[in-house]
Amino acid sequence: MIEQLEQLQADAAARIAAAADLDGLHAVEIDVLGKRSTLTDLRKQLGGLDPDERRTLGQRLNDAKAQLEAAVVARRADLEATARTAQLAAERLDLTERLDPAPARGHLHLVTQTRDRLEDVFVGLGFTVAEGPEVEDDWYNFEALNIPPSHPARGMWDTLYVDAGEPQSVLLRTHTSPVQIRVMQDVAPPIYAVMPGRVYRRDTADASHMPVFHQIEGLVVDRGITFADLAGTLEAFTSAYFGSAIHSRLRPSYFPFTEPSAEYDINCVFCEGSGCRTCAQTGWLELGGCGMVHPNVFAAVGIDPEEWSGFAFGFGIDRLALMRHGVDDLRELFTNDVRFLRQF
Repeated sequence: MIEQLEQLQADAAARIAAAADLDGLHAVEIDVLGKRSTLTDLRKQLGGLDPDERRTLGQRLNDAKAQLEAAVVARRADLEATARTAQLAAERLDLTERLDPAPARGHLHLVTQTRDRLEDVFVGLGFTVAEGPEVEDDWYNFEALNIPPSHPARGMWDTLYVDAGEPQSVLLRTHTSPVQIRVMQDVAPPIYAVMPGRVYRRDTADASHMPVFHQIEGLVVDRGITFADLAGTLEAFTSAYFGSAIHSRLRPSYFPFTEPSAEYDINCVFCEGSGCRTCAQTGWLELGGCGMVHPNVFAAVGIDPEEWSGFAFGFGIDRLALMRHGVDDLRELFTNDVRFLRQF
C-alpha cells in the first residue's frame, strides 16, 4: 500500500501542476482529494490493518494529503495571478491624449511673448527690469503713491483685500506701481527701470476686462528730467514696438501719483490713423497713463524733489497683445484653448 500511495501522490502532483485554469484545477482537486478519491479509499482500508501498519500508513496518508493540498494552493495562486493579469490587460483603457499623430513642441503663451518683447524694447532703450510681490500692504499700493485712506482716487481701483493683518491693510496689488516705490527705496537715483507683472482688480470678466491681468510700468528718476523726456521716451517706444508708421500723443488727465498727468494714445494699429471701427473712426487708441512723478511720492521714499525729477508711465500687456495680433476678446488669453494658442 505504501508503493501504491507513493504512485498515487506522484500522479496527483503531476495532474495538479498540469492544470491549465482554475476550473481544471478544481476538477483535479475533487478527483484526488475529494470524498470519492483513491486517497479516501486508502484511508478507509486502514481499519483492516494491524496497529503498527495502520499507524505508519495513516501518518503517510496525512503527509501525502497535506503535500497535495499545499500543491493545490500554490497552483491556484499562480493561476489566479495569471488570470488577473489577463483581465487587467483586457480591461485596460488608453487615456493618452493625442492632439495629432506627432504633437508639436509647446511655446510661450502670447502674454509671455508680449512681455518679453516689451522688456527687450525697454532694455534696448537703457532700462532695467524690476519685479515685486503680488501681495502688498496698503502703504506700498496706495499711501506711498499719494493716495491716503480718505483720498477719493481710491475709488479708481476695485481692490481685492487679503484676510491678513488689520482689516483692509493687505491686498492683491491693483497695479505694478508699488514696485516703483520699492525700487526708489532700494536704489539711489538715477533710476531707469520698467516693472512688468500680474495685477488684480474686482472686475467682471468680459471682452475687455478680467479680474487678473498684466501691466508694465516704467520709472525714470534723474536730474533735469522734464515732460519732454517723457513724451520722447514714449514716442521712441511706440516706433520701436509698433513700427515707424505708428506714433504717440499725450492728452491731459489725472493720476494722484503724477503731476502733471496724461493719457498715452497711439495711432490705431489697424488703420494707421485713417479711422476704422476699432478706433471709432478717431484714428487713435488709448494705451495707458503717464506723468511726472508727484513730489509727495518722492517725499514718501526719501528722495529730494528739489534735486531730482522723474516720470512714470504704464499700460496693459494683455491689451498690447490683443492690439498687436488683432484679437477682439481679452478672455481668449485665459481660456487655454489650444486652437487659439497655437496660432501665436
